[in-house]
Amino acid sequence: MLIFTEQELKEHVQVDFEAISIVEEGFVKLANGEVTMPPIMRVDIHDQNGEVDVKSAYVKGKEMFAIKVSSGFFNNYKLGLPSGNGLMMLLSTKTGIPQALLLDNGYLTHVRTAAAGAIAAGYLSRENIRTVGVIGAGDQARYQIRALKLVRDFKRVLVYSRSLDRAERYAEEMRVELGLDVQAVENAEAVVRNSDTVITTTPANEPVIKAEWVHPGLHITAMGSDAEHKQELESEILRRADKLVCDTKAQCSRLGELHHALDSRVLADDSSVLELGQLASKQMKGREDDRQITVCDLTGTGVQDTMIALFAYNEMVKRNKGLAIENKKFATKK
Repeated sequence: MLIFTEQELKEHVQVDFEAISIVEEGFVKLANGEVTMPPIMRVDIHDQNGEVDVKSAYVKGKEMFAIKVSSGFFNNYKLGLPSGNGLMMLLSTKTGIPQALLLDNGYLTHVRTAAAGAIAAGYLSRENIRTVGVIGAGDQARYQIRALKLVRDFKRVLVYSRSLDRAERYAEEMRVELGLDVQAVENAEAVVRNSDTVITTTPANEPVIKAEWVHPGLHITAMGSDAEHKQELESEILRRADKLVCDTKAQCSRLGELHHALDSRVLADDSSVLELGQLASKQMKGREDDRQITVCDLTGTGVQDTMIALFAYNEMVKRNKGLAIENKKFATKK
């Protein structure tokens, strides 16, 4: 078995075109029926504002598949700690024997989630955007903007967080890193009304974006709602959308923004909802004109985890990285 550390993984796996391409391949295979993906298993630790998810997927033809344990503890910022953490394990699809542990502390989850956001924007956001809005100022808010910059050329970012201090810190850091005009604003409405594309990255339990703020040409990528109790968008926004896309309808109808729209009967059914893999595989079209309102509901899928874990494994092995340990099972004589 090989063991890889977060430091090694960060050195050789970044949010770049290759990572985006690898994750997009996973969505295509999902749309083409080449993926076996079980429902998410989640443990809620409500008294600590925390949760732990277990995600997995087998991609037909791959020699290994990933099982990921991902935690989100949303009070960690008070301790000076990141909210996301976790690790991934790769198992042989032939024998079931564990082949690698990727001790990434949630880093690969950030990469694959950001890649999905970039893929969504590539098919759904207008080409000629100028201002991007971000709701939330944590790690994923940073990764999303880095990934979006690879597929869209924008000049300004507006960021809102419940903590103005966190929003201002985000603005300062991203201004330096990306050379953009990044401004912290005092409310979510100002972000939405003045942006061409909006990304929501919060663990909110009630909507932070109201339908009345939405305007023609807007694209929203909502990636914070990945549990039944979470919601970032008023459900009416989904009804108003000219294109509503999910990473997977089965999962979003149970956990995502789609779940709330269906439960409240704002949407009668999901028959008009598309999946990201349908766009990536060219089965369906994304944005068709500059005035359309588009929404992508991302809950995070096991196929993304398997694809990014395999990519990271291959990058590490070809560079002779990782700690190799023997963990053999010996037969016992009777």
